Amino acid sequence: QVQLVESGGGLVQAGGSLRLSCAGSGGTFRNAPMGWFRQAPGKEREFVASIGWRGGNTRYLDSVKGRFTISREDAKNMVYLQMNSLTPEDTAVYFCAAGACFALAQDMAVPSTVKAWGQGTQVTVSS
Repeated sequence: QVQLVESGGGLVQAGGSLRLSCAGSGGTFRNAPMGWFRQAPGKEREFVASIGWRGGNTRYLDSVKGRFTISREDAKNMVYLQMNSLTPEDTAVYFCAAGACFALAQDMAVPSTVKAWGQGTQVTVSS
């Protein structure tokens, strides 16, 4: 059974940085795109970033472009989200996600295409 476990969330001041990590187990992720979503209180879950199964193709939510960087380390079944220049609008629960094998990074922009979810990690940015 595929399991994704996020870590690295916390409280940070505006302008600060956090690095989220996602550890995968119970499956082979090297052939699947991986991504991050977030959900703020009272809002729908939204796509944040994804990375293709070869690591060379990435996609980002417009509002995080230039501030967030997604990366993967297949040898360790790890995915990361480096978040810089954080703003209060980035406050949300962040979820790691795995897509279907051999799907494209852009395919993960739709939550219904996600095959596995992590439990989420809270990110709070204070003003």
